[in-house]
Amino acid sequence: MRICLDTRPGGANPNEDWVAGSPTLAVVLDGLSTVGLSTGCQHGVPWYVAQLGGHLLAKLADSQRSLSDGLADAIEGVAGMHPQCDLQNPGTPSATVAILRQRSDAFDHLVLADSPIVFEGVSGYSVITDLRVDVILPELRTEVERHETYTPEHKKALQELVIAQRQVRNTPEGYWVAAADQDVAEYALTGTTALADVSAAAVMSDGVSRLITEYKMATWADTFELLRAGGPSALIERVRDVEATDPTGRRWPRYKSGDDAAVAFCQW
Repeated sequence: MRICLDTRPGGANPNEDWVAGSPTLAVVLDGLSTVGLSTGCQHGVPWYVAQLGGHLLAKLADSQRSLSDGLADAIEGVAGMHPQCDLQNPGTPSATVAILRQRSDAFDHLVLADSPIVFEGVSGYSVITDLRVDVILPELRTEVERHETYTPEHKKALQELVIAQRQVRNTPEGYWVAAADQDVAEYALTGTTALADVSAAAVMSDGVSRLITEYKMATWADTFELLRAGGPSALIERVRDVEATDPTGRRWPRYKSGDDAAVAFCQW
């Protein structure tokens, strides 16, 4: 498997996305924004995603270990690195997870939350993602979308949404992400796809996939054509060009003018 990858921050703040790959593995993590709220952790989200990503690569170097077990072990390992922090805080650093692993004749995948894996095959495009976060707290989401980004009203509404999301994060009433409890790994979407059924795959954060799913400014066919022509960097640039036409979120209401972006493009 040949992998091209790139990640870039959405603005001036440190990048909270993380991406890495090997000849058999692609991993994308999307750290959840704290929007200025306390997390109980002295390290922060960029530290968390870097540590979780490194642990994942190490745990999944054993090709016999399931992706779910590898994720659970990685979460447990990172939690053990900072026991002095309040890991019970509902805002403890957390991240979405998307993993693709190649075996001799198939691909294993794992998706926890809304960072998608997209397969290109002879019959079209197959998207694996978990959008449970998008269907909870609709009234608070609507309130955020009423305001342009960078306004005090938008910031206040976004913080109220995140506070409410934290109360249902990693509960059956809400949605699941990697944080400090390894048991969340059992709620990830997992599966296997035959190698013969696909010609390429893209693993990405939602800061990239929104070009197709939210902005509606490209199709998946367009996306894979661009990835083949210019790689992940070109795709992220396309996202930034589109967002620059709507910097305050009038056309496409959103949490940030530009979100952190990460892509791993896999071919074989």
